[in-house]
Amino acid sequence: MADFAAEVRRHAKVLVKGLDREGKPIEINGEGLVAIVLQHEIDHLNGILFIDHISRLKRGLYLRRLKKQAAVR
Repeated sequence: MADFAAEVRRHAKVLVKGLDREGKPIEINGEGLVAIVLQHEIDHLNGILFIDHISRLKRGLYLRRLKKQAAVR
């Protein structure tokens, strides 16, 4: 299986608001790597994949490569 990688642009700083396990409001400020990780994990919670962040052209190239690999098997 081919490796698929692409640069995903992320904000350098984020403020995440939510609720803790007891339902109390919580805020998390993140910068740098913490901001990137928070955005990545929130994408997972929202069902967003890395392929949703890339251009249509690159997505098309990846999909064609996947179809070609599937035909070979």
